[in-house]
Amino acid sequence: MSAVEEVQEHVEEKQIKKKIFKLDVRAYTMIVALVAIWLLFSMLNDAFLTPRNLSNLFLQMSVTAILAIGMVMIIVAGQIDLSVGSLVGLTGGVAAILNVWLGMHPILVILLTVLLGALIGLFQGWWVAYRAVPAFIVTLGGMLIFRGILQGITGSQTVAPLTPGLKILGQGYIPSPVGLGIGIVAIIITTYMIITKRNARIKYGFDVFSKKLTVSQIAIFCLIIISYVMLMNAYQGIPVPILLVIFLAIIFTIIAKNTVFGRQVYAIGGNPEAASLSGINIKRRILTVFVLGNTLAAIAGLILTARVNAATTSAGTMYELDAIAACVIGGTSLMGGVGTIAGAVIGALVMASLDNGMSIMNIDVFWQSIVKGSILILAVWVDIYSRKRKPKK
Repeated sequence: MSAVEEVQEHVEEKQIKKKIFKLDVRAYTMIVALVAIWLLFSMLNDAFLTPRNLSNLFLQMSVTAILAIGMVMIIVAGQIDLSVGSLVGLTGGVAAILNVWLGMHPILVILLTVLLGALIGLFQGWWVAYRAVPAFIVTLGGMLIFRGILQGITGSQTVAPLTPGLKILGQGYIPSPVGLGIGIVAIIITTYMIITKRNARIKYGFDVFSKKLTVSQIAIFCLIIISYVMLMNAYQGIPVPILLVIFLAIIFTIIAKNTVFGRQVYAIGGNPEAASLSGINIKRRILTVFVLGNTLAAIAGLILTARVNAATTSAGTMYELDAIAACVIGGTSLMGGVGTIAGAVIGALVMASLDNGMSIMNIDVFWQSIVKGSILILAVWVDIYSRKRKPKK
């Protein structure tokens, strides 16, 4: 290769990197912010980065992360759901009643609870999509209704304790050897997906990283995976709720990015008029995103109830705001049409890190609310500011 060709290749490489990194600037910013939060709390308290605390941190973020995954789809479609917190409490309460009072098998309890979440999503989605009642009003009403039903069916009392088979869903850990095997499988799948995606982009003429950068990218992901597995194994193993979060995040990422349904949801949120003119059944898609979102809320309710080994009337209070904040912090636009599952999960981890770190520092609860609220406002402002700047580019 001549010197001129080497220079030209170097210039092209820089241009490609600039384009790709420019597209993911919000994600990179969130990762940097997360690392900064962890470093800050670790300097303030040595206990923050211990395997035990990080394991608890991931357990704490699991419920918010699952809610955020469903909320991304709803917000991307241009809607909102204020009822998921109360729905977490209701479905968790129903699960506890079925398991503790009626003695049902844990598997049957899980199936019935998830079905209840889907039916509630069908009910709320029907009002929004087919009766044109604003989602804000429908889900605000649902928030009050579900909390009232929970108080009624439990008699405003705590339902506990759960059977060991159901507690595993929120308190279980994967044994170290099995966790290591899962990590190796994850590395293989990640490597395969990166290479496959690169080859597909080359096939259709899109910009890609060089082979050297691709190898570096694979190495970084593999290092992150194996480091996480080893860190969790240093305590009790990988928490079961986190495996559920990862599984659901992968499934919904595939749905959002690689299916006709996912692309149509983004189209509806981005430009409803154009989506309608292109033949998309907007009502059916909106109904579906509410079914999916509320089904995930039921799963989150199961995990929360299993984690605390009880169902209470206050369970899930304000969780809807944490889920929305996680989505917005992770780059989802409240205007609709923009958002990623991975960003929402990172946002949930940021929220959980703030809660966990401030709790370790014994910071008053009111300060925690002030900090989280301020970050939410800042995240929305960043979204609005970035949108205003786009036409000027």
